[in-house]
Order: sequence, then C-alpha cells, then structure tokens
Amino acid sequence: MLTRRTFAKAGLVLVPLSWAAERLHWGESVVFVCSGLAILPLAIWLSMATEKLSVALGPSLGALLNAVFGNASELIIALLALGLSMFLGGLGRSEQRFQPVVARVNGSAMTLAVLAILIPSLAVFSTGAAPERTQAFSGFVAWVLLLVYGLTLIFSLRTHRALYEVAEAECRDGEAAVSPLPWLLVLIGATTALALVSEIFVGVVESVTSQLGLTALFTGVVLLPLLGGAAEFLTAITMARRNQMDLAVSVAMGSTLLVALLVVPVLVLASPLLGHPLDLSFEIYELVAVITAVLVSNLVSLDGRSDWLEGVLLLAAYVILAAGLYFQAL
Repeated sequence: MLTRRTFAKAGLVLVPLSWAAERLHWGESVVFVCSGLAILPLAIWLSMATEKLSVALGPSLGALLNAVFGNASELIIALLALGLSMFLGGLGRSEQRFQPVVARVNGSAMTLAVLAILIPSLAVFSTGAAPERTQAFSGFVAWVLLLVYGLTLIFSLRTHRALYEVAEAECRDGEAAVSPLPWLLVLIGATTALALVSEIFVGVVESVTSQLGLTALFTGVVLLPLLGGAAEFLTAITMARRNQMDLAVSVAMGSTLLVALLVVPVLVLASPLLGHPLDLSFEIYELVAVITAVLVSNLVSLDGRSDWLEGVLLLAAYVILAAGLYFQAL
C-alpha cells in the first residue's frame, strides 16, 4: 500500500527535476507542471512535521508553525480548508466537537480583518479619497492589526493557555514521545525547498495560465492559494480524520489570520520603501467575497460542533466564490 510518507519521499525527485526543467529551458509548460507537482510532496512533509510538532509542543504552537512556514493563501481559502476538514472528518461520525474558544477567538480576529479592509474601501467608494490619504489610513490600520496579532499570540500561548489544554491533551493522547528538533529541521528544509520551487512556478504561471484562458485575478486568488495552501489542507484534514478537530480548526483558520493580521500589514508598511505603495482598498467583488467567507465560516464554527453537511456548505460557498471570480474577470 502506498503510504503518505512513501509518496512524499518518491515525490522529492520532482524538486531537482523542476530546477533542471527551468535551467535547461525545457519549455514553460513542462516547468509549470513539474514545479506545480513538486509542491505536493513538499506540502506533505510540512504537514507531517506540523503533526509531530503538535504532539511535542501542543496544537497552538503547532498551528502557528504551520501558518508561518506553510501559508501562501488569502482570506477566502479558510472556507476550503475548514470545509474539507469538517466534511472528511465528519464522514462516519454523527458529530465532531472542538473547543468553542478556538473558533470564537479566530472568528473575532477574522471579523476585525474584514473591518480593516471594509473601511478604507468604503472611503474610496464614497468620497474618492486621494491615494496618499488612503495610504496613510491603511498604514494606521496596519499597525493596529499587527498589535492585535501580537495580542492573540499572548492570549493563546500565555494568558489563556488553559483554555487550550483539552486540545493539547487530545493531541498527545495515544502518541509516543516526539523529539521536536528533527521535525523542526524537516519543517525548515521543506519550507526552503518549497520557496525555491514556488519561485520557479511563479516565474511561468502567468504565461501558462494566460494561454489556458485564466485571468490574473482568478490565478492569484484561486489557483495559487490552492497550491500554496496544500500543507495547510493536508494537516487540517489529517487531524480531522483523527477526530482532533481543535487542531484542524486552528490550522485551517490560523494561516488565514497570519495573512490578515501579519503578512498584509507588513506588506502595507513596507511597500512604500520598495517603491510600490499598497493600501487596504479592495474592489467591490473582492470585498463581498471576503465578507461572505468570514461570515459563513463564523456561522458554521462558533458552536464548537461540526458534521459532514456543514463541511459541504462551506465547500459550496467556496466553489461559488471561486466561480464568481472566474466569470467576473471574463
């Protein structure tokens, strides 16, 4: 039987193959396929490392490491990761439960992230605010988001760690003692290789997807997050199938929070220094898509219970949003 680890080991051959295809100019289509497929085994190694580190360090730190090392997605990708977890984890079970505090804290933080893009966007729509004013306001909001992200870490890892103790006990139950250092090295190594492969992939993705008739908007919001979030999906699904929904929810939503409360604010603040100022104003459809994703995720997860049908509802919402992005850009 082909195990996940066997597939991950065999798939590593795609990493040097991607590099060779790019260096030897085998053609953009070949580079696109090789590098895209190479992301999958690396994502599996990230997933396995996260699982082992969650046993050694607890689900809070495990989910944080997964978010830091394995994330490259947008807010709406939480619908897909959470939906897959609830659907596949709920198969064969009448119901799964997780700590409501996990979903409540994540849901509140995601709502703040929506507010952070809603207000600057409305200012542009309603008053036609000048770019420099929008940039200044976005910079202020970015500092607030960074402060909130730091406080969420203090909340989950220090002041309210007791609220997560049940999840940690479930995560360690039945697992042998794990030394974190080897798996931390695996995490770092897989992330380094993933960064190199992703750079090769991104170098040809625009040209290849345009030949396939896919727009830059659809590619950036749907296609790239699917590949970039592979580690997140695999970890969340694996934990859900083991009935460890606390970790599954933390992983599914943790990466989203990292993007919304850390990555985006840092990009906003650093962009003027790079000569390409960014602000937090979005187009109408993008704004509606993000609000819908956060609203649906919160409604489904806030009661601390899930089943396969709720997973289907989240997946349906994601498919509709993704299709909307595809047809809206035609």
